[in-house]
Amino acid sequence: MFKFSPDNPVKIAIVGAGAVSDYHHVPGIRLDRRAKLVAACDASEDLLQRRRIDWDVEVVSADYEAVCADPRVDAVVIATPNCTHKPIALAAAKHGKHVMCEKPLGLDADEVRQMYHACRDAGVVHMAAFTYRFAPSMRYLRHLLRAGELGQPRHFRSQRFLDWPETSWGWRQYKNQAGAGDLFDMTIHRIDFAIDLLGPIRRVCGAVARFVPRDVTKDGRACPPSEVDDWSSLIGEFDGGAVGVWEGTTLAKGYGMNGFGHEWAEINGSKRSAVYRLHEPHKLWLGGTGDDLAPRDVPVELLKPAGSPRDPHSGVPATVFRYDLMWEFVSAIVEGRDAVPSFYDGLRAQVVADAVLQSHERRVWIEIPEEPR
Repeated sequence: MFKFSPDNPVKIAIVGAGAVSDYHHVPGIRLDRRAKLVAACDASEDLLQRRRIDWDVEVVSADYEAVCADPRVDAVVIATPNCTHKPIALAAAKHGKHVMCEKPLGLDADEVRQMYHACRDAGVVHMAAFTYRFAPSMRYLRHLLRAGELGQPRHFRSQRFLDWPETSWGWRQYKNQAGAGDLFDMTIHRIDFAIDLLGPIRRVCGAVARFVPRDVTKDGRACPPSEVDDWSSLIGEFDGGAVGVWEGTTLAKGYGMNGFGHEWAEINGSKRSAVYRLHEPHKLWLGGTGDDLAPRDVPVELLKPAGSPRDPHSGVPATVFRYDLMWEFVSAIVEGRDAVPSFYDGLRAQVVADAVLQSHERRVWIEIPEEPR
């Protein structure tokens, strides 16, 4: 196995130099002495020139194929429109580069399956950017479940409410570029961590809706109207016997909350209930019969992964836990193991999200087959 170290760091290229990369991925790379950002790739030449200075990168390019082939690059982070994820991931796999990709991994499960198989067969580390798995309270919730502290899980419940402007989402509102709206952008995160907590989802019924046309840009220019959902919901049955309910919307007036919106995820078990809230990621709400829900601090050892250089008490708690995503990616590369969550996890979530669209169209329950590894 090739040895990486602070003197020989994992050299990372970011494809898609926009706000998500600047907000999540670059700070994570800068915290990790085992990693170095060496290249930025984007379709915008103006943005590339800004990032050359802002990020202090050696290489800037508008050609993702050239970046993936560059021997100075060990790993690629994909943060581009959904419709471009598959060709970039396939190029990275072809050139033996480790790859992390934003969610959803593709426009549908067939695309994601191709990405997973290509990276699996190439023997490269592959990771899906399901950020919320790294929230300290989510880590604590998983720990309590595994330890049997909640008893037998019975109900899962997820709410993700945002108060976004009703102007254009740009590429995100067109099916051929995004696949779907709130369902693929937000609810798919909650599908992923529900599967992580409670195991495979075996059947779902779901619905989506679009309430606003989004036919005007922020600066008042007319644009083609939205084709995707701004509300999504599903009911699911888990293989282990639990049931789940998910709802997401971008149109919940009054749920701005400093840009973070409202997030609530709850498990009711036979012994106790537990509630995760994004706004307080260092606390988990716990309660049982005769013992009403009340906040409990996340144990110190679960505030971050072991070895992460991040200070959990520095910065905005609902922001900084996201840097551990990059820590896990680099750790998997350095240690020669699979990353968690992987493209396989991204595929399982995508199959469920696709089933929601099928259920809505056909007005039926959809069975979810086991996805082979």
